Amino acid sequence: MKIIRQGQQADICLLLEGTFPYVSGGVSSWVNQIIRGFPELTFAIVFLGSREEDYGEPRYALPDNVVHLEAHYLHSLRQKPSVSPRQGNSKAFADIRALHEHYRQPAKTDGHGLLSAVLQHQRNGHFGEADFLYSREAWQYITEQYRTFCTDPSFVDYFWAVRIMHTPLWSLMKIADSLIPARAYHTVSTGYAGFLGALLKRETGRPLILSEHGIYTKERKIDLFQAQWIRDNRGMLEKDETEVAYFRHLWIRFFEALGRECYHSSDHIIALYEANRLRQVADGAPSERTMNIPNGINLPHLATLRNKRAEGVPLVVCLIGRVVPIKDVKTFIRAIRSVAQTLPDIEAWIAGPEDEDPEYAQECHHLVESLNLTAHVKFLGFQKIDDILPKIGLLVLSSISEALPLVILEGYAAGVPCVSTDVGSCRQLIEGFGDEDRALGISGEVVGIADPDALAHAMMKLLGDPVYWQAAQTAGIQRVEHYYTQDMMFNHYRQIYTSVLEQSRVLDDNANQIQQQKQKRKCPWQG
Repeated sequence: MKIIRQGQQADICLLLEGTFPYVSGGVSSWVNQIIRGFPELTFAIVFLGSREEDYGEPRYALPDNVVHLEAHYLHSLRQKPSVSPRQGNSKAFADIRALHEHYRQPAKTDGHGLLSAVLQHQRNGHFGEADFLYSREAWQYITEQYRTFCTDPSFVDYFWAVRIMHTPLWSLMKIADSLIPARAYHTVSTGYAGFLGALLKRETGRPLILSEHGIYTKERKIDLFQAQWIRDNRGMLEKDETEVAYFRHLWIRFFEALGRECYHSSDHIIALYEANRLRQVADGAPSERTMNIPNGINLPHLATLRNKRAEGVPLVVCLIGRVVPIKDVKTFIRAIRSVAQTLPDIEAWIAGPEDEDPEYAQECHHLVESLNLTAHVKFLGFQKIDDILPKIGLLVLSSISEALPLVILEGYAAGVPCVSTDVGSCRQLIEGFGDEDRALGISGEVVGIADPDALAHAMMKLLGDPVYWQAAQTAGIQRVEHYYTQDMMFNHYRQIYTSVLEQSRVLDDNANQIQQQKQKRKCPWQG
């Protein structure tokens, strides 16, 4: 654990996995926006990362109302309990069996109270990390599960997969035990941060808010399907390419289970748009607790950038985002090759950090060189949008996964139309959602994922037709002014924060009354 700013207590504790303040991007910008939008509240931050060496200095200055910041690195080397043979508590492992059976068949089993029961065993000293690592009960359970369910022939790989998978959970339990008091918790994803929120909700009884930008389990599935480190030990004759390898499936179910615990523990479950809200419900979120709150941008500030634009349509397209596989920067680069054949003066900027996946970033640089595009494609690194948006003609997203990209809204406010792949809410942002929104017109073009020809055609359609481009610019400005302002978003969150803080105050009042009653009973002379 690393304490960067020490506080005693906070109104809201933000639980952040791989985002603010150490990683730049849309989610981090949103977190920064929320903190600064509520200066009357105090915030604590728990940052969860992989290893400390994977992060540099903070990318964002901490606002004054951040009273506490601690960072934890879940995949760093850590001190394990010393080896000590033990039997293990049979009742604790019976509850663990029931919990895992519920995770395996959530629709067929009742999971109510199972995690709380396991955590109670942990608090009572009947089940700890040493029991998980060294007890006879744990060994019997792991071997039993392997024989019953595992379709991979390697028990050694299964054994270590189970150990590695659960290691961060012990760290999360320790974080929950030592965290400073907060009146409410707010996680910006499910996953590890969301599971920490579930632990804190069960431990303290305080309200928990979940705001999902992307759907965490969906994004982890994409990562896991691409992961090279997951073993598949089946022989050639045993493999069925239509089936997901067992260990890959095991990891997917693990993150689905973490997500389900977060959903069931959350008092408010917030999606950015309707399709994601429905996905949350399908993944186990109680429908009555879900709602949509779209992102909002600082319209008065960004609108001033329109005055800095030159006349006409600049032959500059820009991808603003991290240079990582999920942004599919390579498709953008390949599309520019086609655009350059028709528009030889085209400039293509890639404005975003390259340090998250240096190997992929290097591959993108090599691709530019191999396609002879060095005169057209420029890697700018991280840039302030105020410096970029007035100079470009189109914002381009080639991502294979998005939620509701803040950068599209920022571009609209600054007068920049957008070309995007059909992911997340991007079609909604470009074509509108509902009759009134659609009546404003389209503010760009939507294409399929991993299709450089379609992406190139969409860019040329807008850049080559100033009248069409102007209509898209006007539609984008009107759309963001009508539906996606910062004030609208703040008003929604102000209602939620007010509600959970009042809920927490009632908890305090009830606890004080109980304490007073106990003190009265202790004094025989009172009254």
